[in-house]
Amino acid sequence: MSDSPSSLRPRKKPMQSRALETYACILEAAAQIIERHGVGAFNTNLVAERAGVSIGSLYQYFPGKDALVIALMRREKERFGEDAAAALAAPDGRAALAHLVGAAVRHQFDRPELARLLDVEETRPEAEREVKSASNYRELLRATLDRPDLPPQPDPELAVDDLATLVQLWVDAAGVRGESDIQSLERRLLGAILGYLDVPPQVSHAGM
Repeated sequence: MSDSPSSLRPRKKPMQSRALETYACILEAAAQIIERHGVGAFNTNLVAERAGVSIGSLYQYFPGKDALVIALMRREKERFGEDAAAALAAPDGRAALAHLVGAAVRHQFDRPELARLLDVEETRPEAEREVKSASNYRELLRATLDRPDLPPQPDPELAVDDLATLVQLWVDAAGVRGESDIQSLERRLLGAILGYLDVPPQVSHAGM
């Protein structure tokens, strides 16, 4: 992947509906090729053919394959961020954390092969620089930890870092294992987060 920022960014941002549709079609074609054949077999000619556009049309938006991969990473990060942002509407901190966990799991397992391969690409320093601001997950964690029903943390910033790292490593490891019981994964991960935060267990009122 090139180090030049200009080679990693779209040439222009589509504005009109038809251009937006073409842009989205190109990105989805790129996603399908990466899913099925891997990044090594991925090139702009294949993407243009699968998207049903000319190579010239593709190059109007993307200077090369690196820019396509970065744009696809940003698309996935932004979708993840939009899903995670619904945690703000949760009635309490515990429910907000549950939603944040669910969003992370959905992001990894809705299209697991695509997520896995893009995770590998994102470890490249130049890619990390380009996509690091595309997700608001840490900000959402920070806002959630301020909820009054959650115990205050002695170092909130450290707690945000720890929890973000825990979620990423736990979900990535589950993806590598090919775990299929998503509910169990969410339950275990949420339990680990609540334990870290020292949240008391919920009291059951069944039978009262």
